[in-house]
Order: sequence, then structure tokens, then C-alpha cells
Amino acid sequence: MIKEYIPEGVCSRRIIIETEDDIIKSVKFLGGCDGNTQGVASLLVGMKIDDAISRLKGIDCRGRGTSCPDQLSKALEEIKQGK
Repeated sequence: MIKEYIPEGVCSRRIIIETEDDIIKSVKFLGGCDGNTQGVASLLVGMKIDDAISRLKGIDCRGRGTSCPDQLSKALEEIKQGK
């Protein structure tokens, strides 16, 4: 499954996630802090969706109340819900 997610409240403009059988195959951020988003994306490959959600959910960037990793957790939650 490939999902495109439009994040809110962060610098990245789009997150593209590929999953298969509850495993993250790839993540690509468009926009945002390039090095950080590449690092996060690389670390998630092969991880179970639930594990990634629990690690990323609630991370804050500069007092925004969210972050690129937090927005990714929201996208992964939508995948789990079949959206």
C-alpha cells in the first residue's frame, strides 16, 4: 500500500509511505529538514507500523505541538484504520 499524507503545522509538505503487511517499506518526506527527515525515514524501514507510531507520536518541534515525525505517526494511524 502506498499512502500520500499532507501534514499540518510543519515544514514538510507531503509524506509518502509504502507499507506491506504492517511493515514500513519506505518513507519519503517532501520539504522539511532534509537530513532529519531522511534519517527518520531510513530508521523506519522494516519496522512494524505500531512500533513506529509509539516512537514518533507526540514529538514536538519548536513548540508547534507537532513535528514531522508526529505527523508521520498520524499518517501511519490512518493506514492502520484503513483510510
